[in-house]
Amino acid sequence: MSAEQLLEIAERVAAQAEPGEQIEAFVERERETSVRVYEGEIEHLTSAQLEGVGVRVIRDGRVGFAYSGTLDATSLAEVLAEARDNVAFGTPDEWAGLAVPDGVEPAPVELWRDALDGFATEDKVSLAKELERLTLGLDGRVRVEDANYADVLGESAVATSTGIAASGRATGCYVSISTMADDGDETQTGFGFAVGREPAELDLAKAAGDGADRALRMLGATKPTSRKLTVVLDPFVTAQFLGVLSATLNGESVLKGRSLFAHRMGEEVAASIVTLVDDATNPQAFSATPLDGEGLATRRSSLIDGGILRGFVQNSYSGRRSGTASTGNATRGGFKSTPGCGCLALSLTPGTRPQADLIAGIDDGVLIQMVQGLHSGVNPVSGDFSTGASGLLIQKGEVGAPVREFTIGSTIQRMLQDVVEIGGDVEWLPMSAAGVSLVIRDVTMSGA
Repeated sequence: MSAEQLLEIAERVAAQAEPGEQIEAFVERERETSVRVYEGEIEHLTSAQLEGVGVRVIRDGRVGFAYSGTLDATSLAEVLAEARDNVAFGTPDEWAGLAVPDGVEPAPVELWRDALDGFATEDKVSLAKELERLTLGLDGRVRVEDANYADVLGESAVATSTGIAASGRATGCYVSISTMADDGDETQTGFGFAVGREPAELDLAKAAGDGADRALRMLGATKPTSRKLTVVLDPFVTAQFLGVLSATLNGESVLKGRSLFAHRMGEEVAASIVTLVDDATNPQAFSATPLDGEGLATRRSSLIDGGILRGFVQNSYSGRRSGTASTGNATRGGFKSTPGCGCLALSLTPGTRPQADLIAGIDDGVLIQMVQGLHSGVNPVSGDFSTGASGLLIQKGEVGAPVREFTIGSTIQRMLQDVVEIGGDVEWLPMSAAGVSLVIRDVTMSGA
């Protein structure tokens, strides 16, 4: 079933709106494969296909929702009737309402690859096996915990009685490797991955090399002495940090009083070199999409520009309630859920220098390779930031001894103000934020 056929179904449901009633139908079809290999053998393999429809009905400020995992005519009639019945259980909300067309045209990004659509399961297994083989061949001290391949092919459509009718489709795949390096009685772990729209775009050699290197360079790690120093966040860690930051730049969070940036619009909240954008129209982003979860066109939203807070991401509800408008940032977990709000493809405007050049100018610092418990260690209201970490010391411009079992602590506000430089090594990862090396001064490292 094509995206156009899905849209026809959605439009048929939305067209049944009665006077005083709004109807939204979100129809989805998705196929995914997941492979895990260990010691050259398949340890886990799943291949699944799902399709379904989610229907929202709004009347007198009350919202009713229901979904069905089938798309036959009988199920469509039943799910609409159930959503209408559920309206009675909703709490009246003066801001409740569906999105309406805003005149923004979807970006002409092509995110579908026929090559993935026709890629055989046995070839997907072979990619995972090849990744394991490449990794094991790099160093005799390296073992592989598991090698993985995963993909998804998704098509969806949204239609509303308020005039929205849109559909889209996208493919994506990635490989990942979990490694262990042994040296006597010591074992250290690492990881590597590669992403693409189709298998030909996956760089297995880089994934294998990263997986081996991340584990090997941590052998001999010790607990460092506590002090303030400059930290360099590895691109993967920066992406995780941006993921935490995104929750504070969410219009829903601001409305609920859960953002440290509430009431700070137009203020300087970061160093002048910091420009942060959310842009799901960038085809390089793994999470790129021309449409948001309500069927509105996604767009480039400048959140922090030259250190100044310029905006928050909004869906139609949060935009309406906050007196602004949707920024095309409605999120959706699939046809079984109603829209939320969030960043779709967050990235820092990069600098020009590679990580090695950034490190060369640091006398005393640490390259943060991995963090633990990041989300639980950050308070989005106060901005307090503390997380376990491991990495490599930097002494007089050189990467030195590995260190672990320490925490780095500051506040999000202080860290943004203390950004010294942003690297040019942009990495698009299998998440909704891009990675880049990030240099931050005066961060507290708590160790021995």
